[in-house]
Amino acid sequence: MQLITRLSTRPLARWLTAAALVLTAACLALAPAAAVAQTPFSPAIRVNQDVVTWYELDQRLQFLQLLGIPGDSEAEVRQSLIDDRLRLQAIEEAGIEIPPEDVQVGIDEFAARGQLSTEEFLRVLGNAGISPETVRDFIRNQLAWRDYISSRFISRARPTEEEIDRAMGQAGGTGLQVLLSEIIIPVTPQTLGQVETLADEIAQLKSYDDFSAAAAQYSAADTRSNGGRMNWLSLNSLPPALQPVILALNEGEITSPLTLPNAVALFQLRGVREVSGGTPRYAGIEYAAYYMGGGRSPETLSAAAELTGRVDTCDDLYGVAKGQPAEVLERVTAKPSEIPRDIALELAKLDPNEISTAVTRNNGQTLVFLMLCSRTRDLGEETSRQDVANALTQQRLQAFAASLLEQLRADAVIVEQ
Repeated sequence: MQLITRLSTRPLARWLTAAALVLTAACLALAPAAAVAQTPFSPAIRVNQDVVTWYELDQRLQFLQLLGIPGDSEAEVRQSLIDDRLRLQAIEEAGIEIPPEDVQVGIDEFAARGQLSTEEFLRVLGNAGISPETVRDFIRNQLAWRDYISSRFISRARPTEEEIDRAMGQAGGTGLQVLLSEIIIPVTPQTLGQVETLADEIAQLKSYDDFSAAAAQYSAADTRSNGGRMNWLSLNSLPPALQPVILALNEGEITSPLTLPNAVALFQLRGVREVSGGTPRYAGIEYAAYYMGGGRSPETLSAAAELTGRVDTCDDLYGVAKGQPAEVLERVTAKPSEIPRDIALELAKLDPNEISTAVTRNNGQTLVFLMLCSRTRDLGEETSRQDVANALTQQRLQAFAASLLEQLRADAVIVEQ
């Protein structure tokens, strides 16, 4: 935990420290462009009948860089502002307006992500030379585009009852899968406070790269070597209590820290998709847990790796445990909702006879050599139909929005200075 200080710095201090660097970097990055422009309010980009000024370009660049929001290079900011103008033109044509009080709520929520009050948030931005109007425009545009897309496409985006059935794996056809990244941080009584602070800081990260870097540095899961990135998983294979938590996320969002036995977990949603073939539900899951003393020490992990090469099925573990106390080996068949959450998370990643060594017990002093034996299919409904319907609707609205924006770009006259 010696590197905890880097991620544990409070957001206000981090943003204040970054402000001076951002201002310098922004000025250097825009120096050639500014030399061409006559004034900060001269056109940098023309989008149909609208203009993006050098001032707006500079403000957006500083705003994104200061807060660490993805897309903060000058090229990406230019494209973002072009897209904003195209969206606004469509919004104005549709006659959609966002009440000031809704914009204020959006700003309050945005500030809260950095654990700041709205006044503190705007003061930090003001000290960095970023005007409150830059923030209001950013929030207003997001809210207006959301309302516009919803009003235009909601009737086409809502799934039918049959589509919800398929997504829940209750009929043939399609099912719902999620693409996640994970961070599993081991906890002992001595490190509980540090881990909770670290987990809170990770939950505030804004980008996929930052989350992956944190996974590589802090996670104990096998996925840490891949930046915490997991493969596509059937929604129904996840622990029932976790399913609505994941479905409530938008892409790129991170869960609040989740408490597990001897660990804290965080998940970032990278994607949701419907797939052919359905996603079955399970009435029961059978697994074996062989308990090895030494926790995650190099010696125990080495012994677990050697054992992995010697066992092919759960039955093989009986020979491994022969002559040892009966409690060193458990073979369990249980409903998904009855399995401890950390065990269930690891089992969700496994095929029958595959192994995980990510879980510990006894305050981290015992390594769990976990093996999936089998799954028994079921057609139960543990996940809320409303959760699945909302996830499908949001996924489709995002697809409609991306398609419409691509069409608006193709039809626009765009001139960059």
